[in-house]
Order: sequence, then C-alpha cells, then structure tokens
Amino acid sequence: MLWYDYRNEPESVLPTCYEPTRWGLPAQAARGLSGRLGKLTQRYRTCFVTKTRDVHEHAETYLRGQLTMDARRNFANVERRVVGGDGQAIQHFMSNSPWSGQAVFDQIKADICATPELAQVGGWLILDESADEKAGEHSAGAGRQHNGRLGKIGVCQVATCLTYAHPGLGVWALIDGELFLPEAWFSSAYAERRAQVEVPAQREFATKPVLGLRMILRAQAAGVPFERVACDELYGRNQAFRATLDAAHMGYAAQVPANTLVYEEEPRVGVPRRRHRRGGTPTRLKVLSQKAPREARVLARSRHTDWQRVRVRPTERGWLEAEFAVQRIWTVAAGQPARAEWLVMQREADGDIAYTLLNAPPDTPVQTLIEWSCQRYFTERTFQDAKEELGWAEFQALKYPAWEHHMALTALALWFIAETKLDWRTTYARDPELAKEMEVEVLPALSTANVREMLKAALPLPPLTPEAATQLVTQHLVNRARSTHSRLEAQNHRDFK
Repeated sequence: MLWYDYRNEPESVLPTCYEPTRWGLPAQAARGLSGRLGKLTQRYRTCFVTKTRDVHEHAETYLRGQLTMDARRNFANVERRVVGGDGQAIQHFMSNSPWSGQAVFDQIKADICATPELAQVGGWLILDESADEKAGEHSAGAGRQHNGRLGKIGVCQVATCLTYAHPGLGVWALIDGELFLPEAWFSSAYAERRAQVEVPAQREFATKPVLGLRMILRAQAAGVPFERVACDELYGRNQAFRATLDAAHMGYAAQVPANTLVYEEEPRVGVPRRRHRRGGTPTRLKVLSQKAPREARVLARSRHTDWQRVRVRPTERGWLEAEFAVQRIWTVAAGQPARAEWLVMQREADGDIAYTLLNAPPDTPVQTLIEWSCQRYFTERTFQDAKEELGWAEFQALKYPAWEHHMALTALALWFIAETKLDWRTTYARDPELAKEMEVEVLPALSTANVREMLKAALPLPPLTPEAATQLVTQHLVNRARSTHSRLEAQNHRDFK
C-alpha cells in the first residue's frame, strides 16, 4: 500500500483520521505542557532543598534538558542549551549538592498512590537490572561484571531497578533504583577509590536480589498498589527471594533458568531418622521421597507436556501469541518445606523456551497464569524510553551522588511522561470510531517520543546567537585555563616536597 503525504493538502480534503482532536490531542493539551512541567517541579520542590539552599530551579533545568534535547545531555551541555550558563551550576547540583535522590523516588511513589486511576486492579512491580558500558573502572561501581544488554562480561555500571507498570492503562515508570557495587568495591584495596567517588559510608555489600527485595519492600510499605512482582531469572532462580515474597503475601511471576529443579508430585519433606550410632542427630529438613526432581527443560521436552497456542493480548504489532504449557509443580529449597508453584513454559517460533514460576492459588485459570507470565515486557519499555528518549545512558560523571541524582531525575522525567499520558487519557477522550476506521483492534498509545515532540514546541530551546556562542566559548577557555593553573600548582607543590 502506498502512503500519500497529506501535509500540503487543504484541510477540506484531509481524511478525518488526521484530526488531532479525534486522537485526544486538542491544541490546549500541547500548549499546557510547559505549565505541567513547572507544576511538577514545584510539587517536588522540597526534594531539592538542602540545609543551605533551594536548588529546585536546577532540577527543572536538568529535566528540560532531558525532555527536549536529543543528544549529548551531559551536565555542561544541559545548562548551556537550556539556560545559557557555563555548566558549573548543574555540575555542582548533580555531583556535589547533598539533595536526596531517594526522596524523589519516595515522592513518585506517593504520587502513584494518590492517583485514583492507578488504584484499580492491574498494577505490577517489575524488578530488573540495566548495565552501561564504561571505558574504565574509575566511576562508582564500575568493574568487570555481567552486562545483560550485551550478554557478556565487560567493564560496566549495573543498576538494579524497580518499575511500576499498569498495562491496562499504558503507564510505566521507574520508582526505585540502586547502584550495584561489586564485592571488590568494599575491600581495603578500594578504600581510596570509594572515598574519591563518595560512596556513602553506610553502604555495605549486597547482592542484586537483596537490593531488589529492599526496593520491593519499600514500595509495599509506601502503599504502592500492585498485584504481583515480575522479575527475570537472575532474581527468580534465588529460592530465598521467592520465598520471602511469598511470606510477605506478595504474588510473583519469576523467570527461572532451564535447569531449575522441580517436582511433578509433592515430595515428602522431613527430618531423616538417625541411621548410625556415631555422629549427631539430624535436625535439618530433607526430601525423603524416592522420586528425584527434574529440570524444567526436561519437562518441556516430555511427550506428556501439553502445548497450546495462546493469544495473550493485542498489541500494535498484532497479537502477542506463542505456544504455552502450564503445569503445577513443587520446589524445595535447602532446609525448607516443599512449596507449590505454577510453571509456565513459553515456546517461541525459533524454539527458544522461557520458564516462569508463579505462586498463584491452585484454581487460578490457565489463561490468567499465561498473561501474568508475560508482564516483564513493560520494564523493557521503561529502559528503552529512559535510554533512547531521556538520556539515561549518556551519564558521564564519576561520583556516586551524581549517579544517584541522574537516576532520580531520569525517573522523574519518566513519571512526568506517564502522568501526562494518563491525564490526557482521562481528560481528552479519543473517538471510539477511530479503531474501526483504521481497521485495528488497538489504537497506538502516545509514546514518550510523542510527548517529547510536543514539549519541544511548548518549551523550545533558546537559539544560540553568535554573541552567546562567543561568550560561552570564552567562559569555557577561562575555565580550562584555571584548571590548568590548578594542576600546575599541585605539581609544583609535589615537586617542592
């Protein structure tokens, strides 16, 4: 089918599907975006007040840079392009100012709790990690570790992140995040480096599942409304992690590796009898059944496994569908009773199989289990928006506070987008006939890129005049000269000693 460019045609011949109001986009929606951003920063103003200063204006500058610039969103460029400064104020605000990134996350969670639409059934917490390559190991937390995005070991920083998503409303946002610090960072060999990048003294080594569990419990304590927790196999394979969620009365849909051991029948677990006179009396629980567990991938290959092709939900790319098999199984952690779980196996057209464990009741409908096993998609959308649209991956600073601040403001930019889309959804209704006219089951939702495009018009970046450019270059040269002078003084001081 050939597409026709209607942009040069008079309005009288335009198809009605090109009317913005039918898509819930009246002119006042775009014009109000600048005011929306101002109200957001005012609402979060207390998060940016330190003991000596109120620095919320710098937060608004940084958010404007993330939301309206398309590249090179480092600290200096954001200040230069948005307000015409020399970059020093934003550099200090991000790297040195003692405002709390966690306070921003706390306010985002409070906003979610205060949004009536999000109180509806359907919210999820999704735990995942995101890695960014680094050229060296000087940045806080950088080191040789697994980079999930590239699927290999490399020098990178890894963030453990908690996303809130409401698939039914098309809302997703980052509500918590922790920088993973490898265990080596807490050794004496790294003491000087920890001090240089200002790792908080109270930080201690914690595994990614422990960091993730802390964030989930913080969200629960804050009252964030959610049905279940979804996570990838890094967290799902940790039986203690799943057991802790279950004990806290939280449902989960946890991906697990193919070699996860499961029992097809409930095993008998107990303390074994003492068999010999010598040695101590057994006290730990063990599996007493004779039937051994099987790996999940063995079940997937079994001729007794019933695979069915299932349509999960309509998407912009057509129906999300695959082959699924669902089975009630039991797992046993060392020294613990057997736990009943559901195993959902998803087989793609290329033969790849994903395995998900759920702690749902035995009478849960199979279709529901399958739908629950497919919710991790929304954390991928969150990371994609943050990195491709908001400059999360363009972070270049070395210090831990700078990382924490960049993470918090990226989350706030994401929440601004989510809140805008949700508000427009309820305030500016779409024409229900559009889907029929376009012959689709689901109309495309507003994307982060869509909102940013309108925000660029509402908050255009100031033009860079020749005079302003000359002044900026002059300021840059002065800063470089002063930096050189400082280094020379330090060298002379060392030589004198």
